[in-house]
Amino acid sequence: LSACGEAKPPAPPPPAPPEYADYHMPEGYWNNPEIIEQGKAIFTGVENIDVNCASCHGKDGKPVKAGARDFRKGDFMKLFSDSQWFWRVSEGVKGTKMKAWKSKLSEDDRWKVIAFEATFGLKGMEYDVAAKKWVPQGTAGAPAAEEAAPANGEAAAPATEDAAAPAAEEAAAPNGEAAAPNGEAAGGESSQ
Repeated sequence: LSACGEAKPPAPPPPAPPEYADYHMPEGYWNNPEIIEQGKAIFTGVENIDVNCASCHGKDGKPVKAGARDFRKGDFMKLFSDSQWFWRVSEGVKGTKMKAWKSKLSEDDRWKVIAFEATFGLKGMEYDVAAKKWVPQGTAGAPAAEEAAPANGEAAAPATEDAAAPAAEEAAAPNGEAAAPNGEAAGGESSQ
């Protein structure tokens, strides 16, 4: 297909070097509006005029300079773990105009920028370190459905009364439909 003018799928990036392999997004940053706003202020140069990611990557993730990555392309963004993104922001990308930002941004500020960048092509996603893949926010670390079900096929009883109430509410959605864990009807669209 690439001979017909179709772009080739992006090649997977190299893994983060050992010194960055254990760096992961701080708990709660992926979907924290305050963190994301702080990341936006850094990304757009409002926080520090010397740091303006948007001058290459665009305010909305659409590149404004040749060679800059398009952060709106989720399929490309998913190729990178959170460690790989942190490594790239910290050290830059050899052979490109992407420079290292670790001397201008604290570790925390680099994570804030990455949380903001993720809103372009990975909105509603977070990186699950154990599963080594991007998953819907709030599900990282959750066991897979087949792992969560008891071996005998029966439904597991909630461990506490607190757990029983949400389970009962999920089972009894209006109009007889099963409810999703977030309270929406199964198969329904989120209003966000």
